[in-house]
Amino acid sequence: MDVAHLVGFAPLTFAGAAAMTFGAAFVRGLTGFGMAIILVPLLGMLMPPGEAVVLGIILQLLIGPVGFRRIANDADRRTAVPIGLLAMVATPIGMLALKAVSPDVARLLIAIIAIGAFLLILMPQHPDGHRPGAASIGLTGVASGVLTGFAAMPGPPVVPFYLRQRIDPAVARASMMLVFFATAIAGTLASLWLGLATKHLFVVAVLLFVPMWLGDNVGTRLFGRVPVSVWRSIVAVVLGVAGLSALLRLLN
Repeated sequence: MDVAHLVGFAPLTFAGAAAMTFGAAFVRGLTGFGMAIILVPLLGMLMPPGEAVVLGIILQLLIGPVGFRRIANDADRRTAVPIGLLAMVATPIGMLALKAVSPDVARLLIAIIAIGAFLLILMPQHPDGHRPGAASIGLTGVASGVLTGFAAMPGPPVVPFYLRQRIDPAVARASMMLVFFATAIAGTLASLWLGLATKHLFVVAVLLFVPMWLGDNVGTRLFGRVPVSVWRSIVAVVLGVAGLSALLRLLN
């Protein structure tokens, strides 16, 4: 059986999906986030938005264990663990919302989410010594879970939560990755429960694992070699480009 019959894409289309996955995973390795924000709108050009969301969640599940020991050690577990647990609980809510709306509405809301993430990252950092309270942690966790289920995008609440704190980039990156692995687990389970995850999507995800792993590995190797100010600028640019791209695709 050839690739076209296995994944449901023409060879050139699948090559494009692999290139998209490599690029999005590279950003993940470098910044700690961004894979779904970049990849889901792009995959939405090749398949229905609902399938793109589920595929994005499965891909995050597959890449989550890569480097997990270091991620768990570096993360701020005081905040990442409760955010991740709350996000897991809230993920099915977003999945139910995705199932209820039309593809056009889904595309519109995904574009708004991507743009909102960029605007949030432009807000000023908290002062030195700031420690987020229970309300901030709780709202971040719930919002991340809902957005995971609806758009495979747990990042918009989580990225500003960590990048607005004056903490080491390694801690912010690891904390975000820990949360995103938790949401990927919940998202996959919820999509199976609702019948949204199909054998076809799992096959596509497995075939895309290699370019995803390669991209993540390259990005991870570059992380730490980039100055903090440049790293934060890259994060802002990634969010801005993702938001603009989602909006342009919506308008077209």
